[in-house]
Amino acid sequence: MPNISLGIIPFASARTIWPLEGYLIFDDLFVQVELMTAELTIEAPTEVETYARAFGRLQKQAVYGSGARALITSAIEALD
Repeated sequence: MPNISLGIIPFASARTIWPLEGYLIFDDLFVQVELMTAELTIEAPTEVETYARAFGRLQKQAVYGSGARALITSAIEALD
């Protein structure tokens, strides 16, 4: 699908942010946050922007394409 990309953050990279929970961003309308026992829907524009900025930082740390493929292949090979 042309609107989806897979990025992998290398384990050894110097991380500038560690996400504490999983979340989905729906444009600039709302964010769904997945917690251990519940799901939250966040609609406050300033809070949605906070999640969007965090996602942008994670995107910059990720590798894509052949770099991501190499990390996945290396992880699979390490299982043997």
